[in-house]
Amino acid sequence: MSNGHHIRIRQHLGRFTLDVELQSDTGGVTAIFGPSGSGKTSLINAIAGLTQPQEAFIQIGDRVLSDTANGSFVKPHERRVGYVFQDARLFPHLTVEKNLRYGAAPGVSLTKTTELLGIDHLLDRLPNALSGGEAQRVAIGRALLSQPDILLMDEPLASLDQARRDELLPYLDQLHRFSGTQIFYVTHSMAEVARLADTIVLLKDGQVTRAGPAMDILSDPAALPDIGVREAGAVLQATLTKPDAGDGLSALSISNGTLLLPQINADEGAALKVRILASDIILSRDRPDGLSALNILPATVAHIQEGTGPGVAVALVSGQDRLVARITRRSARALNLTQGACCFAIIKSVSVAPGAVSAAHQTTQQE
Repeated sequence: MSNGHHIRIRQHLGRFTLDVELQSDTGGVTAIFGPSGSGKTSLINAIAGLTQPQEAFIQIGDRVLSDTANGSFVKPHERRVGYVFQDARLFPHLTVEKNLRYGAAPGVSLTKTTELLGIDHLLDRLPNALSGGEAQRVAIGRALLSQPDILLMDEPLASLDQARRDELLPYLDQLHRFSGTQIFYVTHSMAEVARLADTIVLLKDGQVTRAGPAMDILSDPAALPDIGVREAGAVLQATLTKPDAGDGLSALSISNGTLLLPQINADEGAALKVRILASDIILSRDRPDGLSALNILPATVAHIQEGTGPGVAVALVSGQDRLVARITRRSARALNLTQGACCFAIIKSVSVAPGAVSAAHQTTQQE
């Protein structure tokens, strides 16, 4: 089966209309991001076949699941779709193992999935003996074991506290690389988007405002109104060159220099993604001297986006990486920042939280 999807939906829901078109040749993890009421859950319910829009064309890989133009509609249980909800929805009277085997594809082995999700020691437990994070991992395992063509995840971390979210994110990070299954991931957390997504779809009032590769969207100042100014930030590709660079720091190589960040628990040579918030970047026209900040990257101004408030978003190119900085309009004018101007991006090591560093996606198909 080929990767990718083509989805076109128009659905009237009272005074709300969902009108979207999405297309990708590569599959991967598609994050659907937007405020409450933007149509995120309505979109994946239509993909799952739980609703039948007035107009729809839904193709996943080589299979057409809905086409209202010719009256075709594949029933939900025949779509080979896995669905993970906000709450785990496990059968309370069945053990973890029996929950996992319920709906599993014939002949499928539990071992790889339970090891991937770290639930192999929970098989004899009942759901009421699981933590929230453990229950969600079991729910994800159950969906994967059905060997779906596409996995739909509707805010799977929303019901968890921050500690349980942090516990579950590394497992979510591995899902697509482990299985090769296309994933549609609904969330209102930009931190989850930045960590997990290959592609981002921004929804507002039932319409797609932006869609494209995650790194392009996250580094685009024009996307700030949809992302949220406090959540805006670019993602850099990095290689861990020194897990222990001394003083509790690790050294990472990026395209235009080195980043020193709080110590990272990964092997030397590991490919990583690093999220740098726009609000954590300070700009200087000259290379600063005598600062406590350890990360100073030469950059060029690619674009300046002005809003209605006092702030501006500055798109930067540093080597092959793109960054976005949020500063005041007054600062931009004082620095005489214009397109093509050279400057330096200054990033405090401690401003990059451990959760902002994750493994880069490298897909390997499950055997």
